[in-house]
This record gives sequence, C-alpha cells and structure tokens, in this order.
Amino acid sequence: MAIVGAFMVPHPPMIVPAVGQGSEAQVAETTRAYERVAEEIASLAPDTIVITSPHTVMYEDYFHISSGKGARGSFARFGAPQVHFEEEYDTELVQTLCHIADRKDFPAGTLGERDPALDHGTMVPLYFIRQKYEGFRLVRIGLSGLPLTGHYQLGCMIREAVTETGRRTVLVASGDLSHKLQDYGPYGFSPEGPEYDRRIMDVCGRAAFGELFDFDEDFCEKAAECGHRSFVIMAGALDGVKVHAERLSHQDVTGVGYGICIFRPGEEDPERRFLQNRTRQALQDLTGPAEGLIDRGDDDYVKLAKATVYHYVSQRKTIPVPEGLSPEMYTQRAGAFVSIHERGRLRGCIGTFLPTTDCIAEEIIQNGISAASRDPRFRPIESEELPDLEISVDILSAPEDIGSPEMLDPKRYGVIVSSGRRRGLLLPDLEGVDTVEEQIGIAKQKAGIREEEAVSLQRFEVVRHETRPSEK
Repeated sequence: MAIVGAFMVPHPPMIVPAVGQGSEAQVAETTRAYERVAEEIASLAPDTIVITSPHTVMYEDYFHISSGKGARGSFARFGAPQVHFEEEYDTELVQTLCHIADRKDFPAGTLGERDPALDHGTMVPLYFIRQKYEGFRLVRIGLSGLPLTGHYQLGCMIREAVTETGRRTVLVASGDLSHKLQDYGPYGFSPEGPEYDRRIMDVCGRAAFGELFDFDEDFCEKAAECGHRSFVIMAGALDGVKVHAERLSHQDVTGVGYGICIFRPGEEDPERRFLQNRTRQALQDLTGPAEGLIDRGDDDYVKLAKATVYHYVSQRKTIPVPEGLSPEMYTQRAGAFVSIHERGRLRGCIGTFLPTTDCIAEEIIQNGISAASRDPRFRPIESEELPDLEISVDILSAPEDIGSPEMLDPKRYGVIVSSGRRRGLLLPDLEGVDTVEEQIGIAKQKAGIREEEAVSLQRFEVVRHETRPSEK
C-alpha cells in the first residue's frame, strides 16, 4: 500500500470557531475548502494520517518524528481550552521510517523531543478531519533547516515506510503561505509575498512538484512563508507517480496566504521522479568529458573545484589533475580554501593555510573533496544536492607575522591566531565580520583559545575565485 491521498492545507487557529469567535467568517472560503478535504479523507478511510508541521519540534540539521505512543493538545493558548485532542501514534510506521533513515544515514528520528504537546500546525487539520473521520492513527513530523532536497528525500522515505508496513496512508502538508501579503498583516507587506503565493498556487495547482526546487531560499525568506518545506516533503511522498491536482481555494484577507489543494495519486510515472531526474540532468549539464571540467564561464579555479566535488560526490572517485588549466595552477604552490554553499547556506569549507601538495591544482582537488565529505560540521554532500551548490576557491598568500591587531583589516586580510599548538584561521571579507576584534575572537573560538589568552598573530591576503554573478 502507498500514499492514497495528499493535501496542502493552512493552519490559522482563528478558523476554529471557538478561537475565532466570529472572525472566522472572513475566511469562509478556506473553511469550505477544508471541509472538502476532510470529506475526501473520510472517503479514503486511511489507517494512518501523516501530518508535516512547521510548528512542532524543529532542528537545523535533523527531522524530528513523533515519539512515544501518542500526544495531547488543545487550543488553550488561543483562548479555547475546550477544543482538545488526544491522538494515538502509529508506532510501527514511525519505527519503520526511523529504520529506513538509519539505513540511509539520513538525519531523522525520534530523538530530541522538547515538548510532546500537539502544535497548532497539527491541530487545525485535525479539527476538521475529526469532524468527518475517526478511524486513524497519527504520525507527526517536523521540518528542518536542511535543504529542500533533504525534505524531498524524507518524503520518499515516508512513502517507502508506508509501502513496507502496508499502511493505507494520507499525508497532510500543513503550512501557511506568505505572511507578507498586506500592510496590515503580521509582518507587513513585501512584494515577494504576493509573488510567492501566486507561484506556489500555480505550481501546486498543476502538481508540477519539480518546480518547488526553483524557489530561492532568499526569496522564500523575504516572502515569510512557513509551509514550503512541508509541501516539498509531500511532493517526495508522491515521487514517481502521476498526480491529479485540484486547487480548492486561496485567500489572503488576513495578510497571510491560505492555500488548499487536493492531490490524488495514480499509476507509476518515472518522469515524475523529480529529484532523481533533476540530479541526473544536472550531472549531464555540469560535468564535461574525461576530466569532468565545467564550462559555464567560471575561471579555471572554480571549474576545477566544481569538477572535483561533482565527480567525487557522484562517483566517489578523485579526478586526476586535468590538462588545459591556467599555467600557474601547475607551477605555483599555495594554501587554498574550497567553500561550498547550498542555496546561500554554508555546506562545507575546508582549506590549508600553507601548501601541502606539489601545486595549486592538487591543493584544490584535495580540499574540494574534504569540503564535500569531511567537514565535521556537516554530513557529507549527496548527489541530490549537486544542482544547488555554489563553490568558490580562495588562494592564500604566505602568512606574514604582525606585531599588533592594528596591522589587520578584516576586509583585506585574513588572520591566523596561535597559542602553543592551537591555531585558528579566519578568511577575510566575510559577511557579518566587520571589526578586527570580531575577526580575532572568531579565530580564537575556532582554535579553542579562550578570549583572555594571549596569541601571536599572522595576516595573509587571498584571491577569491567564485562563479560570476551573471553565470549563477
């Protein structure tokens, strides 16, 4: 058995009459659509309902799945304690999903629950569903700060767990749209707000789930949406099958977007394996012939770093130093840092402040592999993430001893602080590092040196190589 239905729904507490006390009348269209959703779920008669919510336990680098045998909750914090819930969890499905995540070394599980009470992102859908249907158990899953690809992968694992357990399952993707649709809204107005709502309702109205990856992180943040990752998990749960989408409603009268869609899965369709196909296409587009060089207007330093990362992540092989690079990359030695960002967020950064190989090209290859797979702050990069990576290279000058902080400039010089065998390095011109004091303090933290400890200082300059803005 697989996912038998999926639903995109909002979660405004005021839509519950005991909370809204009359104000819910302004979202009557959303209420009617919600009732349609509840009727459809009742007709499907699922064994289990999985609800993904932005308001349950959330971590930057981990997906929390409901733990224990069940949970309670009420709308007491919204002035309606009489509206309460006591839900039984589907512990077998949870256990199966956790085992699948463990097998894949994927960061999801039941650890770290801070508050077992049901959240309003879960209870608002339950309020409508419980009026029409009772015969189900619940699984509640939070979002994370991980990339969209990770959310889609989690959705694929949910589908795998559902198939393995034979559960007849419905997935409810709980999430409001933009919170910046009107000046009188909770976060004011931003032009990205209406644009987000227009785009997401168009994409979901067509079940064009591959386009969910095209929403830039910065754009989503400016729009102040809260449901996008929830919708991406849902899309992953419907991976590889035809989907008939029905757009029921969209309202923005409160300054927050409320969108409701129904998704009815059909037969298998390999063309709708969006993450797999996207990754395959990206590798075809980005990797070249034998050496795997990438020709997109980047200079040779960035091309080599990209080729290194793409080749290693996709094939777990180290590329040889290719021919045809800039001559100094074969003849000169220097320290180098390779930095990897995914949709604007740091995903890995490893480097050497002194050369450790025979030439710059070898230094980039060595540190590119380490940045992709050995940065202790992050799990290794997976092939599904490759299309969203931005890679830059910093080539360092030889460190120069300096006598005082006055000889530093955080925009021009990087710094190395040393105390005995402890040594910390910080590159120059980093966002949010505007003073010498901040620069030295961060470098000390990286080295495990206490703030009050004396250090010797060195400075260096870098030449930064990154994708040209017009080529990103």
